[in-house]
Order: sequence, then C-alpha cells, then structure tokens
Amino acid sequence: MTTKRTIRRRPRDADNRRRRLLGGLSAVVAVIVALSLNAPPSLAGTTPTKVGNGPGTATSTDGRTGRIEWQACPERPDDPGTRCGTLRLPVDWARPDGETFQLALARRAATDPATRVGVLVFNPGGPGLSGVDAALTADTQLGSDVLRRFDIVGFDPRGMVRSTPVRCSSALLARQPSLTPASAAEYERLRTYNRQLREDCRAHSGALFDHLDSVSVARDTDAIRAALGERRLSFYQWSYGTLIGQSYAELFPDRVRALVMDSVMDHSQGVREHFRSGAASNEALFHEFVAWCGRSPECVLHGRDVPALFDRLMRRADAGTLVDAGTGATLSWFELGFATVVNFFDATWADLATMLLALERGQAASLASPVVPVDADDDLTEYALPAFCQDWSLPVDGFAEWNRYLAVSRAAAPHLRASPLAVRFTAICLGWTANNPQHRLRVRTNAPLLVLNGRHDPATPYDGALRVVRQLGSLGHLLTYQGAGHASYPRTECTRRHVDRYLISRTPPPTGASCPAAPA
Repeated sequence: MTTKRTIRRRPRDADNRRRRLLGGLSAVVAVIVALSLNAPPSLAGTTPTKVGNGPGTATSTDGRTGRIEWQACPERPDDPGTRCGTLRLPVDWARPDGETFQLALARRAATDPATRVGVLVFNPGGPGLSGVDAALTADTQLGSDVLRRFDIVGFDPRGMVRSTPVRCSSALLARQPSLTPASAAEYERLRTYNRQLREDCRAHSGALFDHLDSVSVARDTDAIRAALGERRLSFYQWSYGTLIGQSYAELFPDRVRALVMDSVMDHSQGVREHFRSGAASNEALFHEFVAWCGRSPECVLHGRDVPALFDRLMRRADAGTLVDAGTGATLSWFELGFATVVNFFDATWADLATMLLALERGQAASLASPVVPVDADDDLTEYALPAFCQDWSLPVDGFAEWNRYLAVSRAAAPHLRASPLAVRFTAICLGWTANNPQHRLRVRTNAPLLVLNGRHDPATPYDGALRVVRQLGSLGHLLTYQGAGHASYPRTECTRRHVDRYLISRTPPPTGASCPAAPA
C-alpha cells in the first residue's frame, strides 16, 4: 500500500523530464513483457558493418587482441557523439582460439568530456533486449548528470538481436504444447518438445547456441573493456541484466568501479523458492491493484468485490467457459493469470480493471498471450529464451513433482494461483542442463555495490533483493522503491537522485534508504 504524502510541485521542466524518462521506461517494460515472456523478434534496425572509424585495440584477459570497428550508427548517421561497432569474440571462452562470433555494440560519448568519469555499461536484460538500442536511447532513460560524465556503452549479448541471434524453426515454435500440463502424458509431451526444439535451434544457430549463459556474456564484457582501453567499468543493469553484472563482479572484482543492479535477480534460489517467491510477489501485487481500485473512482470496478470477481473468472477458466470475445479463444487459468500479471510490470491498473470487466461481460478484451509469437514471413524466428535455461537449473522430477510445485505456488497466491513467469520459464526449461546454475554470490570487490528494487515487483521479488544484499555482505547497499512495477530507477526524482549520485561519486544511499511510490 502506498501512503498519502505531501508532494512539492516540481517545475514544469522537471515534470516534462520525468514524463520523458517514464516514457522510455514504459517502452522498455513493454519490450520486456514481449521479449522476456515470449520469443523475441529482432529489435535491430540494420546489422552494423565492419567498416572502421577510430577503432580501439587492447589485450583482453586471455591475451587475445580485440579490435572494435567503429562506424556511424544507421539509426543516428549524423550524430558524431554516437558510434556503433562490432567485436569478434570466441564462441567458447574455454577455447579462445576456436570458433568466433561477431558482437554488436554502441557507444554514446559523455556530453561533457572535461568531467568524464569513464564508461558506463548499460544492459537492459530480457533475455533478448538490445543493449545497442539502450545506448542509442540513453537520453530517455538515464539522468543528464550521468550522460554528461559517462560514455554510455551498450551491446547486444551473444545470441541476441544483432549479435549472431539464435534462430529456430518458426513452424516448430508455433507448435509449442501447453506450458501447464494437465496429465503425465502432457508433461512428457512437453519434455519431448523441449528436446526437439533444442536440437532444432542448435542446428540452425551453430555452436554459439550452447554458450549463451551470463558467465560467457560477462567474459564478453571484459573483452569490451579491454578493447576500449578502460581499467575499470561502471554498470547500470536491470532485470535479467543484473545477472550479467553479478557474474562480472564475481569474475573480475578489481575491474568494477560501480555497479547498479535495478530489479535484481536472486540467482541462489532453488526450484521451490522460484515458484513460491514469484507467486507471493504477484499475489501481493494483485492486492495492490485491489486497493487502488477500492480508493479510485476511475477504476471501472470501483465499489465491487474485485477478488471475488477474479475468482469467478478463474472458475470459468477451469470449466472451459472463459472466452475472449475478441479472438474467440478459450482461456485457461494460466492465460488469465498471464494477462493479469503483464499489467503489473508498469502498474497499469486501469487497463487491468477494464480487461477483467470485459471478460466478465463476455466482451472483447485486450489480452497479452503467453503463446510464442513466430515470424510468419520467415522459416526461422529469433528466440532468446534458451539463455535463461543455460543460467537456471530448474529440475522437475516428473508430473507429480510438477504438481507439488504448483501447490506451493497456490498456497502463496490463492487468487492468481502462481507466478506465470515462474511457471513459464520452468516449463520451457524442462529437460535442460544449465551451464551456469544457481549459487550464492561470491563477490570480493572493494567497490560498494547498489541494489535497487521495488517493494512490489512482478518479475524480481523484493525478498530476492534482500537475499542478494545479504550475500554481498558489507559491500551491498539496498535502495527500496516503495511502489509497484518492474525497474525502479527512472520512476521518481528520489530514485534517480540516489542512483546518479552513487554512479558519479560511488556514494551509496544510507542504510535503510527508501523512496516513496510515484503518485498513481
């Protein structure tokens, strides 16, 4: 619940700046929903060509010589402060002289070279989001003081977007079975499909398919550092990108100047906690929505028993009678939950209320779908989610154990029944063996590290942020955003002020620091 507070009126330019930043945030959140939860189409404009203009050369950690070939960015051909480039790197860092791939990156120069601090690596996560696009649009997502003092560098992680993206059969992706098997036979059908899809993606993507984990991406990041000629890096990472930041800090602790992990992933939890924590967080967000509806006349369900209405919709889904009149599709409990949770990413409460009312009345509703979108115009579709399965070991020993984990979820989320994200990722990764399985953080850097998390986050629960900070020990500093949604830095002047000060001066917020929720 948010609390009433007196809000000092900001000057008009500050209001405009907040709207601009939140506009950038909303766009990225929309892409996170579309990409992290589904198979990503390419975000790319055109793939950068290898034509140099001011290349950087240096020696990376394994002795290889890395050379970035810089050129004008196709998206900003007339901007001399922004350059795009490519860097050739090993597919397998255990075999640095073996096969290579081409990684795409972009650099936005500090706007005040006289006060330049260094390089800030910006990774928006996903998996499947473009760091190149993040760098090119940094002025809509990072504060002006940060832009003045840092070169902003973003790259598309290996296997994503412009960096030799993983591709799989569009026809096979379109045949994905139910992610919530209702019988042992359906469970085995899902495992068989996952194996077939892995083999198909590997056949179409080559050796890189087996090396998409965040540890490999962290080593790529250090090769970028070396090629730029930087001694240390600063980082702003959010969502899935925080896993890359954690891996980098573990591998190269003396090369971290500053690290912001916004909406942090807890990479220490097992399968049971993965289900329980996500379900509990989403259920709490559902009650945030209910509370907003109760106090807000603009909610189309204002004055009604919203939990009871939602439960009736769930029972109709169980009975096979919940239909989206717009598409004619019959919705399962998982699909209703998925469409609900999508609205938690940016706390779009009014849209959620309108959707639920439309479903109750049998009208057309605007619903996000968990069905994997495919490129209907191409035999192959870019697919980023295998990266998750290489970072997360989520073993389930048969259909009976699958049901036990769903029971854990339902105990934590009586209305939503589960976290659709936890269910989806676990189902997609059934049968995989992770390259980079979960473990407690082992970071030995001297730099203070900043964790920023919302109290009510649908994808990275707040209790996970608390665990990450505890694992960091005296190095970890937590800034709590008291509101709802995914990614907290751009949401308020308070969160931006704390993060910007830390990035520039490495001064972390005081113990127990928090920022009030943005006005609804």
